[in-house]
Amino acid sequence: MQATDITGQRYGRLLAVFRVDATRPMWRCACDCGDSVDVLSQSLRAGRTISCGCWKTTSEAKAKRGKARTTHGLTGSPTYISWAHMKERCTVAKCRQFKWYGGRGVKVCARWANSFEAFLADMGERPKGRTLDRFPDAAGNYEPGNCRWATPVEQAATMRRARKATQ
Repeated sequence: MQATDITGQRYGRLLAVFRVDATRPMWRCACDCGDSVDVLSQSLRAGRTISCGCWKTTSEAKAKRGKARTTHGLTGSPTYISWAHMKERCTVAKCRQFKWYGGRGVKVCARWANSFEAFLADMGERPKGRTLDRFPDAAGNYEPGNCRWATPVEQAATMRRARKATQ
């Protein structure tokens, strides 16, 4: 079987210059940065190798990779943290607060559990100084219509209080 000649073809930042291995389809490629690298032709054609390695470290590459992984750009924001903690205390048994939430049967609706964007659309950005509160049904689930961004005073008014048993 004759290997395809890719001499002169460009793959990302690489230009195939000549075949270097007679037993495998390996090509010497010149990178735009000035270095050269030997790459399997299938890796070039599949787009798995697009540079000599320099592309991984450029700020342009980092920006493109970051954009490709970004869905909403709010990871780490107060709203995202509230959403993540809500899910954690209702679903992760090792969470310190699980016994008061998921352990008591409090659930997060499927719409919010599966999508931060849906939570954001329903609740909006978390205002400064407020936290997520289940209201008007403090014993209910986390779902649209039963949650609000509450002040510390509002939050305290709906908080369960532990009562000491008397004999």
